[in-house]
Formats: sequence, structure tokens, C-alpha cells
Amino acid sequence: MPAADLTRIEAEERAAIVADVSYEVELDLTGDGERFASTTVVRFTAVAGSATFIEATTREVHEITLNGRSIDPAAASDGRRIALDGLEASNELRIVSTCSYTNTGEGLHRFVDPVDDAVYLYTEFAVAEANRVYAVFDQPDLKAAVRFTITAPASWVVLSNAPTPAPVPAASSTPSTTDCAVWAFETGPVISSYIVAIVAGAYAEWRGTATSTDGRDIPLGLFTRASLAQYAEPEVMFETVQAGLAFYEQAFGVPYPFGKYDQIFVPEYNWGAMENVGAVTFNENYLFRSRVSDARREQRAIVVLHELSHMWFGDSVTMRWWNDLWLNESFATWASTLATSQVTEFTGVWATFASDEKTYAAEQDQLPSTHPIVAPIESLADVEVNFDAITYDKGASVLKQLVAWVGLEAFQQGVGAYLLAHAGGNATLRDLLDELERASGRDLTRWSELWLETAGVNTLRAVLETDDAGTITAAVVEQTAADSHPTLRPHRLAIGCYSGDAADDGSGRLVRTHRFEIDVDGPSTPVPELVGLTRPDLLLVNDDDLTYAKVRLDDVSFATAIERLSDLGDPVARAVILGSAWDAVRDAEFAATDFVRLVIGSVGHENQSSARGLALTRLETALSRYLADEHRERIAAEAGDAVWALAELADPASDAQLQFVKAFTQLASSAAHADVLGSLLDGSIKLDGLDVDLDLRWEIVIARAALVAASDEVIDDEIAAALALDDTAKGRRLAETARAARPDQAVKDAAWQRVATEADLSNDLARALADGWRRTSTPALLASSVDAYFAMLQGVWAERSFTMASLVVKRLFPAPLVTDEVADAARAWLAANPAPAPLHRLVSEQLDELERALRARARDAESLG
Repeated sequence: MPAADLTRIEAEERAAIVADVSYEVELDLTGDGERFASTTVVRFTAVAGSATFIEATTREVHEITLNGRSIDPAAASDGRRIALDGLEASNELRIVSTCSYTNTGEGLHRFVDPVDDAVYLYTEFAVAEANRVYAVFDQPDLKAAVRFTITAPASWVVLSNAPTPAPVPAASSTPSTTDCAVWAFETGPVISSYIVAIVAGAYAEWRGTATSTDGRDIPLGLFTRASLAQYAEPEVMFETVQAGLAFYEQAFGVPYPFGKYDQIFVPEYNWGAMENVGAVTFNENYLFRSRVSDARREQRAIVVLHELSHMWFGDSVTMRWWNDLWLNESFATWASTLATSQVTEFTGVWATFASDEKTYAAEQDQLPSTHPIVAPIESLADVEVNFDAITYDKGASVLKQLVAWVGLEAFQQGVGAYLLAHAGGNATLRDLLDELERASGRDLTRWSELWLETAGVNTLRAVLETDDAGTITAAVVEQTAADSHPTLRPHRLAIGCYSGDAADDGSGRLVRTHRFEIDVDGPSTPVPELVGLTRPDLLLVNDDDLTYAKVRLDDVSFATAIERLSDLGDPVARAVILGSAWDAVRDAEFAATDFVRLVIGSVGHENQSSARGLALTRLETALSRYLADEHRERIAAEAGDAVWALAELADPASDAQLQFVKAFTQLASSAAHADVLGSLLDGSIKLDGLDVDLDLRWEIVIARAALVAASDEVIDDEIAAALALDDTAKGRRLAETARAARPDQAVKDAAWQRVATEADLSNDLARALADGWRRTSTPALLASSVDAYFAMLQGVWAERSFTMASLVVKRLFPAPLVTDEVADAARAWLAANPAPAPLHRLVSEQLDELERALRARARDAESLG
């Protein structure tokens, strides 16, 4: 059942009526696998005589009692909301209901582990899904304390935001409570409903502690499914939290605001993680069953520190309404990157930020659905689609620019004052800006208007004039903006000069000889610091990646970058340049073929794991989407050959070796590549130091399944053999991906049909099937779905939850089929279907990316001439 769509006006009206809310919630989790019993007692003050509503998404409401007055459930409840009238100054509301478990990662998710049949439950309440579990005023500014009493099997672990009490035996008057226990939690902290949490099941557990600056010992917990306990790495998880907690307390000047900190890895999770107060849930993909790249470990460290930072910024001080969601997420993204660079081994993480977060932000910012960082949020439907790269990555990029603008010390001082002033409550962007202005002495009103309240990304380029001797006689930085979003912004940035003649060791590396930090504002900003210098081999605008903008190099610098990218010692500089080249490909200014050559020529020299991985990912996208038809097959085969050669040349057991092999499984496009993968799988080809472990085996099997004819029984045997070694929930999903990847029309059509029509598929299984369906080197196999895709969109959106509907809309769009026919069909559907707005937005984004690919292919074709 789709959730009720709370509007901003409704939330404001209710907040003007209701206050001082608290909940007592009793849950019985001992029943069958479909439903559970929920009883909620809500106490709150209200404007006497007023009326409002409370959210409660239920299967059935059995009793409603308001201030001792019985209310007819049939008349008051529509299955999602319960109407309340005749409120008194002080109120007590009791609601007895039956609610449903989900398999979509919303509300209270239930999962049965196929390894041992153990049951695992967890909640995911963002954006407004707490009402699937208990009756609640489900909006962020009606903060409340919740006291849970939970009946569950006695052998389970049961967690919430408050410390876990000792369970007591349940009364055995009913069969459902035999061998069960009751956990009577103390009243939890006063928090918003979307960060309330319940976790229950046969979880394995580890315990640790951290010491706060106020002298408290903060209990730490770590929890995984029993079948995944061997992959938990508690020492890594605890050490990261201990270091991060100390860093944030020092940086913000505020002690850890809650009583405990648990980290729980949960199955079939939709997101990377969620900052539930003291009970953070993580995607199990961050449990490493097999060897992973350093880039993947770096990403996990960032996520752990991201969620930890939310305990201060987002959980203790929470946005008043969802228009400030960006502030929560952007701050956590920026803060976790800073923390990762300071307290972990991943000291080069700002290079990852430059090449990853900023690039994705710019891509999102150029879609037709782009929006200001402070987006207008009129309803919950607007929130759901705004969990995007603007909310997270552009916002964090702009915060990094703000730090450069006001200075790190003033920024941290202002944040600390904001956290102290609003601790335990709700606040707005204006509240934060006020504190930053006081700390820095800068007026941030205009800065906020230009950076946060307008959409679009600027482009910066240096324009130089030189004399016959190569001396710079004039230099400006030009700033432009798209016609659709023409705002020009103030930028605090650095300009770097790099020369190949300046390396003292004779290595020929490009060395930075000069660096200037300047303020750029308006369409043209002179740079007098450059006048009189010899024109460098490479002039880099936005050196050190201080601002958020697309960068274009002058012709001389771009030629140097193409030929000598690997000669740059600074990973951030390399990231800025590669990001500039990638932007140019996507803007159809730089041929995809040349980008492929740039990556192939430089990636073997890259010594940063994240940069190497991102370059290889973009290589895959360029090969599959941006190359001209005339030579795509040949260039793709050559690129695959080159990456395999890099794998063979890499040091044994090195991170580079692993990344190149994994990239080869994604890039493999020919029968010869399939043969190499087959030989790697059966051991007839071996690379010193490379173990074909569980996850790598699956990557090879899926790659071969996508390349070898569906009638080939060898592939069936390979899938069966991989599954025999890994008959787990993940193994079963990967087997489904492999089967759906087969280059056979009937297989593709069947996989598409399952995702589109089987409403009982779990979120993870639907993703696995869709991933296999889209995995193809023969995009024409997806053409049969085009008409059916557009025909089913409105029905799917009306009938499915947001999570599942958006999964279907995005993952079943035939993106690999880059044709004018698909673009025309999308345009026709959009013209005929202006609503619902979130659905229209998702389809328009898919069309925009398709049109971008068509333009990039045309540009690449021009380069052939």
C-alpha cells in the first residue's frame, strides 16, 4: 500500500495544534510471517476543540480510544490515517491494530535466512514510514520520546534507540508466547520519528566501548546475521567509531549526545546506511565476504563516519521540515570526508571526493529535474525523489566551498554553536547561517541565495594571452552558466601552474610551480598574479578542488593533460582533470574514443585505489553508451584487451591487479574475452596472487552468462557450481542475475516480466533480476520491452510503494538501447503524462541521459572523420 502523502501545509497546521508528544508502543513479533500486533498509547497537548489526524498504516484497526471516548475504527481510519476531533488541552490516544511486515525495506522488514531459516527484522522509517509500525505524528518537527515493549522469541536479540533491557519470560497464556520473552525498554530519547528504530532477530553480537569528552563510557554494539558473523570485522568497526567520535567531539566542541551506539548490518537494505539514533543500520554489502579493493574499504569508512556525524547534525539537531534535508546529508558527507582524511588510513579521500561526489553532483545538476540545494518540498513525494546527488553531493561540495569562504576554524566554531543552541530540537538553515556569520564575520545572505537557492552548475575556464617568448601578458577566469540556470556565483578557488621542467629528480613529472588563491565573481575575473610568468605546461583552474564547478582547460593545458596525466603527482589534481575530461565527453565536447585512450593510457600508473576504480567505471560507461556505432565493437574489444593486459602486468596480489580483473569482467565484450574468463574460472589461466573467491567467481560467471549463448549448457553448469559454493541469500540473488543476463530473447522477456508484474518480489530480488536483464552486449534484446514499459508506468506508480515503484521505473528503462526510437517513445509518454510529478521526473531523467548519450555518440562519430 502506498504511504499517505503528507503535505508541508498539513504538517505546519498539525504542528500548530499538537505539542509535547510521547509514545508507549507494544509490539508482538511472535505471530506468523505476514503480520504483527501493535498497540500505541500517545500522550500530547493540543489546542482545545481542534481536530487533526495521526498516521497509522495498518491491515486492521481494532480499537481507537481518545480521552476515554471510543471511536469507530471503520469511520475514523482509512488504513493510512486516523481522524481525530474534539481534542482537549491534554490528550491520551490508544490505538490497537494489526500491521504488516514488508519485504521492500520499508516499515518493519522481515527476512528469513535460507542458510539456517533464522528470522531477522529491522525498521526503516525514513522518510515517513514509522506509521507502518505504530500510530505516530510522522513529521520531523514533532519530536517525541518512545517507550517500546516488545514481545519476541526468547532467543532473539532485540534493539531500539534506548539501551536494551534484560528480557523477562512472556506470559504463556497463548500459544504464540511459548518460548518468548518481553523486552520492556526504558523511554528513549526525544527524537524525530524517522530515526526511531527496532531491530530484532537471531543476530550475532559484539560489544565495545568509547570514552566521551564528558567522561562517559559510551557502549558500542555490532550486530550481523549469524551466517555472516565471520565477516563482521568488529575491530575495524569499533576502531573507526572510536576515532570518529573523538574527532567530532573535538571538531564540534559537543560531547556525543546519546547513551549508546550500535551498528547493525541488515539484509535486503535499500540504502547504504541509516542514522537511527544509537542504532545505525548498514547494508550488508559492507560486510566483505571476499577480498575487496582499497577503494571499497575507503567507502565503508566514509559511510561509517557519515552516519556517526548524524548523531550530532541531524539527530540531536534536526531539520524542521524536509526542505532542509540537504543540510543533514550534505553536512554528513562533508564531515565524514574530513574525518576520514584525518583519522583513518585513507588520507587521500579528498581526491575521491573530487572525482566521485562532485562529478555525480554535476551530472544530477544538469538533468531537467535539477533543483536548488534548498529545494521546495511541498509533500513527502517531493522528499523521496530528492534523495539525490544534489541533496548529498552538490550540497557537500558547496559546503566545502563555504569552508574555503569562511575558513575551517570559523566554520567548525559556528557549527558547534549551532549544535549547542538547538540541541534536542529542530532548526533551519537560517539558524546555521546566523552562527556561521557570527563566527566568521562574513555576511552569508547573498552567498546562500546564489549557492543554495538556485540550481545549475557553472563552468570555469582560464583564458591566457602570451607574447612570442611564451610570457603571459593577460589572464582571466571566465565563468558561464547554462541558459536554463543562468546564475553566476562567487567562487573561492585556487589556480595551479604545473611544469615538466621543474622536477628536481629528473623524473619528468609535472610539478606545481605556482599556486594562487583568488575570488572569482561574475563573467570575467582578471588574474594579475599570472601576468609575467612563463606559460606553464598545465594551468589548472580549481586546483585543490575548492569550489563546485565544471572546469575547462585551455588547449595547451588540455593537450598536456591528455598526454601526461599520469605525470601529475597530486591525486586531487589528477581527479580534477579527469573529471573535466569526463564532463566534456558527457557534454559532447570531447570524443568518447579519446577519453577511452586517456583512461587506458593513464590508469595503469594511477596509485590511488578510488581514482583507479572510478576511472575504470567511467571507461565502462564510455564504451557502452558514448561510442559511435561504427567502431564500438572494435574499441570495446581493444579496451577489454588492454585492461586484461594491465591485470597481467600488475604486481601479484596488488590492489591494482584485483581492480583490473574485476573491471575486465565488466568490460568483456567478445567471445575471446569469454574464453579468457572461462580459463580464469577453471584455473587454466592463473594470475599470481589472485584468488578466485566467492564474489569474484560470481562476477566471472555473470560476465560469461551475458556473453555466451543461452543454449550453452556450460553456463548452466557454471551457475550451478557457483551456487553450490554459495547457497546463501546473496548467492541465490547473484544466480538470478546470471540467469537473467543470458543473451536470449525469451530469458530477457521473462526477467523483465517478473520485475514489472510480480508485486511480491523482495526489493533485493527485483534489483537482482533487473540488473541481469540490463546486462547485455546486445541491446537489441531489450527492444521488445519498450512499449510495455511505458504502458505499465502509471499502474506501477499507483499500486506499489515508492521504493518498489521507483525501482521498476529506473531499472526497467531500456537505457542500454541508445536509439532515437526509445527517445521518441519517452518524449511521447512525458507529453501525455505530466503527473504524478515524481513519476514524470524519474522518466524525464532517464530520457535526458539517453539524449546525452545520443549526442555523445554523434560527437564521437564526427571524430572519425
